[in-house]
Amino acid sequence: MESERMPLMEHLGELRKRITISLIALLTAFVFAFNYSEELFKSLMFPLKYSLSFSMKNPFISIIPQEKLSQTTKLVFLAPAEAFWMSMKVAFVAALALALPVIFHQVWKFMSPGLLAREKKYVLPFVISATALFMAGSAFCFFIVLPFALGFLLTYNVGDVLMPMLSVGQYVDFCLKFILAFGAVFELPIVIIFLTRMGIVTTKTLAKNRKYAVLVAFILAAVLTPTPDIFNQTLMAVPIIVLYEVGILVSRIFVRKRTEDAG
Repeated sequence: MESERMPLMEHLGELRKRITISLIALLTAFVFAFNYSEELFKSLMFPLKYSLSFSMKNPFISIIPQEKLSQTTKLVFLAPAEAFWMSMKVAFVAALALALPVIFHQVWKFMSPGLLAREKKYVLPFVISATALFMAGSAFCFFIVLPFALGFLLTYNVGDVLMPMLSVGQYVDFCLKFILAFGAVFELPIVIIFLTRMGIVTTKTLAKNRKYAVLVAFILAAVLTPTPDIFNQTLMAVPIIVLYEVGILVSRIFVRKRTEDAG
């Protein structure tokens, strides 16, 4: 019984250590980010004031002011502490982004005992790729999805009777939830690699069910995209499909190398 209990206790102790280090990194980053909460909030106003325009001619990408939206939409706070909590939330999400390399490194350190010696060398690529994927998802949401979403929702049926007037808390919550959600969705390749590594699924199964993955991607895009046109839905679904394919491809490479090492 002692020989069975010790590994479990050591495992829990290691988990507590990794969580503690991650929380310390997050707290340190929060203290730093909170000093710039006002600047961060001003940056968060970008989707409300501007949108990106894509063209086949140079310049291929340009920033277009959303004059109608910025003129008709006003941000107010409805409770004495609402502006303060807004700053706290913005600073927390910024701190999370800053602390991600440390958090992902601790995740890797926690999983490393179950990896092969050759796989343990991939700690730096894992930390960099996981952080980059989260940042890419957040940027995709911030610069593309949110301007489309806000432009549609805040101008829908607006006229002499209705006028958009958002509270600061509602606007910040809306933006941050979308940003965090897309950042998490873009971790799909990492999740697929982990699942194949654990033997829960195989690359053959994932490839065989590719058509269902495409269907799910478009369903999610239709649900998350507030605009009814197919262009915006495709704009959201295509990255999910690409990430799914990337996850399968990288998983095959890892499985092949693991088989060679075992042989």
